[in-house]
Amino acid sequence: MGRARCAPAAPELDADELAALLKALAHPARIRLLQHLARQGSCYFGNLSDVTGLAASTTSQHVKVLRDAGLVLGAAEEQRTCYCVNPARLDLLKRLVGAL
Repeated sequence: MGRARCAPAAPELDADELAALLKALAHPARIRLLQHLARQGSCYFGNLSDVTGLAASTTSQHVKVLRDAGLVLGAAEEQRTCYCVNPARLDLLKRLVGAL
């Protein structure tokens, strides 16, 4: 019987950073929001409540968590805010998960 082969060593994992990003995604509404923004490119806040099916105030709190984690960016356009995914942070999340 042979030994099990181990995979090559993965890149170093920043466990603290990964935990912070995963914590930001630790709610189905936030995952839906991030997925929607990644697919759409950008979206005004009013449309985001339709994505979550939640009240605007609750959706706002979920958007805040994603913004605080740097996964979502927001820019004021006249009297509305347009949101989009921060591609650098999303790429970092993917790399960190891949390093598990």
